[in-house]
Order: sequence, then C-alpha cells, then structure tokens
Amino acid sequence: MRKILITNDDGIYADGIVRLARAAVKFGEVWVIAPDGQRSAMSHYITLHTHIDAHKVHDFPVEGVHAYKSTGTPADCVRFGLLNFVQADAVLTGINFGYNCGTDLQYSGTAGAAFEAAVEGVHAIAFSEGAHGVHEVSDRYLEQLLGEYLEKPLERNTIWNINFPECALEDFKGILTGRTVAHGGYYRDSYPYETLPDGGIRMTIHGEKEVRAQEGSDYRACVENYISVGVVRNLG
Repeated sequence: MRKILITNDDGIYADGIVRLARAAVKFGEVWVIAPDGQRSAMSHYITLHTHIDAHKVHDFPVEGVHAYKSTGTPADCVRFGLLNFVQADAVLTGINFGYNCGTDLQYSGTAGAAFEAAVEGVHAIAFSEGAHGVHEVSDRYLEQLLGEYLEKPLERNTIWNINFPECALEDFKGILTGRTVAHGGYYRDSYPYETLPDGGIRMTIHGEKEVRAQEGSDYRACVENYISVGVVRNLG
C-alpha cells in the first residue's frame, strides 16, 4: 500500500490539512506530521540550534490517520518524518490558506516542505487555495487531482504545484496545466514604519493584492477562476 506523508504551514488543526488528509486516505496509508501552530512564510527553514518535539495527536478528525504535531517547521516535519516515522512514497502539503503562486513560492512553508521531499527524491505535491474560505472548487476536484498527480512522474528536485481558485463552482472555468510561475507575487508588499522613542524604527509588513499576472502563469489562472497546475523546480 502507498504510504503518504502530509504536512502544512498553517498548523495541524487547520481546515485545509484535514480536508487533504480526508481525501488522501482513499489513496494509501496516511501520516500527518505538521507544526503545532502557524508557520507561514518559513520557506525551506529547518531547525538547527535547538531540539524538535513531536507528540501524537489523538483527536485528529480523520479516522485511520497517524497524526503528530511538532514544534518544528514544515520542512522539519518532512525531514524527520521521512527519516524517523515513515518511508513515504509521496508527500502532500497544504491545502495552504492562500495562493502559492509566483515569487511567493520562495517564502511559502507549504512549498518549502514539498521541496524538502523533492530533494529526498520523494514524489511531492503542494496544494493551495484562496484565503477567503471558499472551498467549492477544491472540494469538488481535490480527489480527482490527487488520483491523477500521485501517478504522474516528476524529475528529482521538482514538485507539482496546484492552486484552486476561490470562486463558486458555477463560476469555475476548468483546469489549466503547464502553468509557469508568475513574475511577481500575489501581494505587493510595503513596510509602514514608526519611529520608536529610542530612535529605532518599527516596521510591519503590509500587502496589497497584485491584480496583474502574465498570460500562462499560475496566478493568472487563479484570478480567472481556473485550477492552476504546474511543475516547479526547487528555487533554493
């Protein structure tokens, strides 16, 4: 039986990882090893200078899943998961809360975890969707895409990157494959700042949605209500 390892960067109790695990149990033995809380924008970060704890989760809401929460990063979860817990045939990451398109991929813990699997020669698929809680398209097509892309081969150090649009099913236009990584990210960032009493500067990241995207790109597909599927090579 195929062994599947699942992680994310939104934490083990996030809705997206539960939905992904519920679909994945139809394709093999599932192990969920995920951070114990929010770890977004961790990229491919791994823990070097302190220990990592992992604890069994007894209340994970998908029956038959081996579930563990960890103090580590998403990439940590894949790294020690493959070495210490399960020799997985495939690693799935997500479903991320928010698109992983364009240059945002380089920051994504969801993508970073998938790339960690790819580095180890394990088949990896990263799943993401819009951040407004609209799951109609992912609920309808997740299982179909899992069945298809668990079987489609990848070169070493590459991943399948799949993004679901945040639209109603009646507005969904179809599945676009061969999508390239958009030039630029989903957000255009700035760092508003204030001056502190000691003369220092305090900054907080602020992102405005970027509506432009190149034809044929992952982000263009999502904003036009298509599922985006593409192969991405490790950006590291």
